[in-house]
Amino acid sequence: MLLSIVVPCFNEEEIIGRFHDHVTKELSRFEGEFEIVYVDDGSGDRTLTLLQGIADADPRARYVSFSRNFGKEAAMLAGLQHAAGDAVVIMDADLQHPPELVHRMVALHAEGYDQVIARRTRTGDRVTRTLTARAYYRAINRLVDVELVDGVGDFRLLSRRTVDAILELTEYNRFSKGLFAWVGFRTTTFEYENVVREQGRSTWTFGKLLNYGLDGLISFNNKPLRAAVYLGMMLVAVAFAYAAWIVGVALVNGVDTPGYVTLLVTVTALAGVQMVMLGLVGEYVGRIYYEVKRRPHYLVQASNAVVPGPRRASASAARDEELLRR
Repeated sequence: MLLSIVVPCFNEEEIIGRFHDHVTKELSRFEGEFEIVYVDDGSGDRTLTLLQGIADADPRARYVSFSRNFGKEAAMLAGLQHAAGDAVVIMDADLQHPPELVHRMVALHAEGYDQVIARRTRTGDRVTRTLTARAYYRAINRLVDVELVDGVGDFRLLSRRTVDAILELTEYNRFSKGLFAWVGFRTTTFEYENVVREQGRSTWTFGKLLNYGLDGLISFNNKPLRAAVYLGMMLVAVAFAYAAWIVGVALVNGVDTPGYVTLLVTVTALAGVQMVMLGLVGEYVGRIYYEVKRRPHYLVQASNAVVPGPRRASASAARDEELLRR
């Protein structure tokens, strides 16, 4: 069995050497072969130089470097495209994904699971961030067509047939957490304690997290557009009811309703609703715009890795074929 480790990197010069040493030490106990595919997402520091040195010293290490920063989604896609393993583990370079857990993932994969997901606890997170995350996942799971689990991220093992299924999803606007859930296959999850980042600071600001949350909401359903229709119908019904009430009051008491404040508030509220709905429609149209351009997800400036040819069937797929032959 060949195990591939896919590692997206962005400005990781302070920790990438220690990460490689830690991972290779842990995987030295692995019974099969392994490779590590590093993807440099247009880092502005010495990350690429260090990766080149690591690849020269260790033939099990390969790297792909982007021409600029294309984002983590593109980096994960590139890693999956260049991974040749029967199973692929995605993990971050900051050691917040403990390499010790890879053995547990491989053991569960051997039991027949196509996705083995490590779900982190929120120990050590700020209370506001924990509460916000929980509220977000409760709300989004009522809207999207797949189930998104709080604490579940990119740290997971994927079987070969799962990787191949992911690579068939070629959309430009990628939300991998939803794509992993969408392809399905046999999945199991286990928890691990949250690990503090060893070096540097997270680049996930509140604004980036908000945009990421909106991507998750829009990428896997059209319910916001349907909600806009329902909201419009509700506003029309309220307007007719209010007009009927005004006419009734005028017939009973005469015309004595200036209505300046009411009119001003109503017009302002409706204008706000229209702007929100216009922005929502614009989000969907913008995604269509990027999809029809068919631009590549990333451009490579340096690499010692090649996209593998026809891939071998995964162990789970081989077992399924054996059962069908019987």
